[in-house]
Amino acid sequence: MNRKDMFSKDEQRFHTDDPLMSEQLSECLNQWLPNQKDVIVICIGTDRSTGDALGPLVGSMLRDQPLKTIHVYGTLEEPVHALNLHDTIKAINRLHSKPLVLAIDACLGKKSSIGSVVLGQGSLSPGAALKKDLPDVGDYHISGMVNVGGFMEYVVLQNTRLHIVMSMAAKIAAALRLTETKRLNEREAHEPYRDFLAATKKQQR
Repeated sequence: MNRKDMFSKDEQRFHTDDPLMSEQLSECLNQWLPNQKDVIVICIGTDRSTGDALGPLVGSMLRDQPLKTIHVYGTLEEPVHALNLHDTIKAINRLHSKPLVLAIDACLGKKSSIGSVVLGQGSLSPGAALKKDLPDVGDYHISGMVNVGGFMEYVVLQNTRLHIVMSMAAKIAAALRLTETKRLNEREAHEPYRDFLAATKKQQR
């Protein structure tokens, strides 16, 4: 659970109520994420708190169907949270060479921002809303504004509406599935060209 009171020029903001949110988020993801590299998606949070369950919900929704260019860590069954975040990052660095990481986490902010989803470049700080000292995560990040910050955050998270979190998670997961489809199509479109280059190199030897 991170905290966001200000928005920067390196961020794109969407809203869950927008029927086109998934398509718009997917379009930005495809523009920002290099297609030649697989993406490691770390869905941070815990199923023990409604407000902090955004990440694991997204992870579980993505695990429902196989993905080829996106690797998911963090689900309702196996969440990535404060107690295992360090070990998860170590495992990712061991299993994936120079991983490109997209971190997903819920966040607290202003009342007017509830329901907003922010895509940003750079890392996020999980645990910041609850004053926890955890490592920054991600080359890119998605933060979902689930409730108001600044006062009794633990109580606020426990009393966050499940409908808001579920709707947000479904649209983020849909955006990532759209992104996966576009990435696969782009790779397949470039496959004949790569085959041609490989054949040309063989002839020149």
